Amino acid sequence: MANSFKTILPEDVATTRTLLHEAIPITGTIVSGTYVNAAKTAESNIKTFTHGMYEAVYDYPYLSSSANHIFDITAGYSPNSGVSSSANIQNAKKINIYNQMAQVLVGYDIESNIQEFDVDGNLGGGTKMKECFFVNFARLLTKDEIKKDSFRFKLFASASCVTGSDGTADSGLGAERTVGDYGAQTTYLTNSPSGEYGLLYSQSATPRGAVIGHVYYQAGIAVLTASFFTGAFGDPNGPSHSRALAAKDNTSYVAGKVAGQIVKQLTGSTITQLANGLRVAINDINFNNTTELNSTIYFCRANNTEFNYSSNSTYLSESQIRVKGNNPLANPVSYITTVGLYSPDNELLAVAKLSEPLKKSPSNELTLRVRLDY
Repeated sequence: MANSFKTILPEDVATTRTLLHEAIPITGTIVSGTYVNAAKTAESNIKTFTHGMYEAVYDYPYLSSSANHIFDITAGYSPNSGVSSSANIQNAKKINIYNQMAQVLVGYDIESNIQEFDVDGNLGGGTKMKECFFVNFARLLTKDEIKKDSFRFKLFASASCVTGSDGTADSGLGAERTVGDYGAQTTYLTNSPSGEYGLLYSQSATPRGAVIGHVYYQAGIAVLTASFFTGAFGDPNGPSHSRALAAKDNTSYVAGKVAGQIVKQLTGSTITQLANGLRVAINDINFNNTTELNSTIYFCRANNTEFNYSSNSTYLSESQIRVKGNNPLANPVSYITTVGLYSPDNELLAVAKLSEPLKKSPSNELTLRVRLDY
């Protein structure tokens, strides 16, 4: 514990903010295919729940200690949607999912009503996205936020790219699209209670094409309108699963029953089946995450007349300064090895260690740069 202190002046303190980015690739084979069983009826890295409101995707069989949770998938629609009906399978749960996501990501209007997802982000009017898929990425991947203009979502807009309308094989990958938040560095929106978000466009070229969803950067959630899927859409646990895997591998397959249209799936399938259908449609997801590193830099200055004496008990021997070498005319000298940062009431808060001792005497001055990251 130090017995002498020096106050750090305001001009000796500086703050910095650094953004660190990491590339995150998620391949479609991990999402549906790598850990599928021989019968192609289940994946060991996909965890479903008895409540049936979402399913979790892992990068490895989820019962393994090596598994990392990467994202959850769910789906729902607004109570004002044209597909909403009490006769639908899990109708109440699908509405609850939509409302929960909307109240967190979109918020409430002045009459305390939950607002619906808006295509262009103009909540005052315009076209609403009333039937949506939600991909909730784990904090392990997104860290503090998703980097703007880095989100790319490659997926098949229709199962027709796997099976033709006549039930026979066609060209394979023709319906794949790369959806992204193109240009979001300068065009992102801020009218969400969860932070900033960007619009997901169907193409990178200007004009961008249709807006088919949103990506919420701080929340780490992608919202995709169900109207993006224009053709067949199916459950990978059904007959279309093996054909979808074959199409991703560009191999042959046996044609079979064509999956139903997206509206039929929204009304007649469970949320788990809808999540499975989206997983098969995913070919690749790429984005850069962001870690915000805040730093405070303290310039600790030792002038020529300061810190030339040590409080270490071994500094003296029989009342003589050891480092003087029994020469009473020699100047006192010390070796600085540690810098301590103290509170105003002299409580130690942080310690910085030097890589090697620095000699300090009345003939020199030292400025030590101490960086505290948080």
